[in-house]
Amino acid sequence: MTDDLIQNLNFDERGLIPAVIQDVETSEVLMVAWMNRESLGRTLQTGETWFWSRSRQELWHKGATSGNTQKFVELRLDCDGDTLLIKVRPEGPACHTGEKSCFFQKLVDEGSARKSLTLVDTGALDLGILLNDLYEKIAERERTRPEKSYTTYLFTQGLDKILKKVGEEAAETIIAAKNSSNDNLDGLAREQAIRLLASEICDLLYHLVVLMVERGVRLPEIVEELSARIGRPALPKYDTQK
Repeated sequence: MTDDLIQNLNFDERGLIPAVIQDVETSEVLMVAWMNRESLGRTLQTGETWFWSRSRQELWHKGATSGNTQKFVELRLDCDGDTLLIKVRPEGPACHTGEKSCFFQKLVDEGSARKSLTLVDTGALDLGILLNDLYEKIAERERTRPEKSYTTYLFTQGLDKILKKVGEEAAETIIAAKNSSNDNLDGLAREQAIRLLASEICDLLYHLVVLMVERGVRLPEIVEELSARIGRPALPKYDTQK
């Protein structure tokens, strides 16, 4: 029965399907994660949630390191067959920050929905999403090494080549920054100089992420270090495999 159920699900081209995890008692959404056929099968067989980590490319058992497991209660499927709703009894917080739910940060509520959304830093939110997507794409390139890919070329050439490119892009960013600071630039020229600087910064960020993947540095480690530098408390060591 389990095999038949899994075979009828609409997994994406990577063999993954999103799973919304909900507290069976309170109906609160605890987290959203990804599953493949094996992790779903293990969830149904063991009675505790298992997921697939896209960044680490491996199965992970919720609560394996923290003890904050989730007891499986019920599985539901949406109308298109491409999203799972899994109801659980949580044994501790779902979020790696120690919060009960990963959705503890309120950005907009009913009272403020009609107000300007300028209070929400959508640019920062988009940047975080884009950096995560960029990291996953580069990590995928490192694993699969598709032909005619510049990223494949960098990984094939090795660390010295990657470091050389980081240095070159850093130098080009410095030059673009200096050019944009010219007091003699008119409005249009200054705007073009700023756009060029932004482009060079993007090139530098890309090569830095390539370096991160090559050296095994993950985005949560960067977030933890940045949080420490601006005085935010360090995140507790809960499950970090997501």
